[in-house]
This record gives sequence, C-alpha cells and structure tokens, in this order.
Amino acid sequence: MNSKWIVWSTCVSVLLFSLFFRLQVVQLDFGHATYYIDTKRFELHWIHSVEREEWAEIYRLDKGELILTETYFKTFGAGVPSGAEVIASDDSFIHMKINQRLSEMNLTVSENVMTTIITDQSEIPLYKLTDDYETVNISVASLHIWDYIGGEFL
Repeated sequence: MNSKWIVWSTCVSVLLFSLFFRLQVVQLDFGHATYYIDTKRFELHWIHSVEREEWAEIYRLDKGELILTETYFKTFGAGVPSGAEVIASDDSFIHMKINQRLSEMNLTVSENVMTTIITDQSEIPLYKLTDDYETVNISVASLHIWDYIGGEFL
C-alpha cells in the first residue's frame, strides 16, 4: 500500500512539474522555420554597412524579455546611440551601456554584413540560415519541458 502511494505521488509530482515548469529560451522565427537557442545571454554581430567595421550588441533574457545591455563598435558613425554611457575598455572597441527592454526584435539578415549570433557555446551565422534581406523575429519563448525536448535548437 505504501509503495503504491509513493509511485502515485511521484507520477503526480512529475506531471505537475512538467505542466507548470517552463524554460526560457531565445526564439528565432524565420517565417518558414523556427529555431531555439538555449542561452541566457547572446551577442549579435554584424559588419556596419558604411564604416565596414564590426559592431556588436549584447542581449540577456530577463522575465520573458530581451534586454539590450551594451553595444560596442570600433568607430562612431551612423546608428550610434545618442546619450548612452560610454564604458571604459581596453580592447580597441568603444563600449556603450544601453539597458533597453524589448519584447521582440525584427532583424533583416544579410550576407553582406554577415549577421551572426554568438553564445558561450556556439556561433550561429544567421545569414546562412535564410536568403539575403529576409527578416528574422527574435524573442523569448517560454517552453514546457516536452516542447524543449522536441524543439529544434541551434
């Protein structure tokens, strides 16, 4: 009798855990395909179209949103945030503190600027996953454990 109760309560606990526990991941929606990245922080890199220098933005996930925490680049030019705090650095890049919350972002991807996401585990060249000038929607997804297991991760 006691062992049946333990098995039953374990099954109910696992079921409740799987129903209510969700994992936050980065979702990349290309329209024709959706991929996930299991990370809490990533960098978005590209080559600036005018300066032809690398630019980067650092994002982290927080409570279902993306937070653009920082940007860094080699030269001031078109698109530099105005009024942002410059962060001291000795890596030959200009770092600026941003801290802007975003529910999502739509990004036009191009091979010309080599749009790439970099995480601690991988480098994901978005421009190789879609046609030139296609849009990818980047957001935070909250997945149940079974969606997480069945999801397509990069």
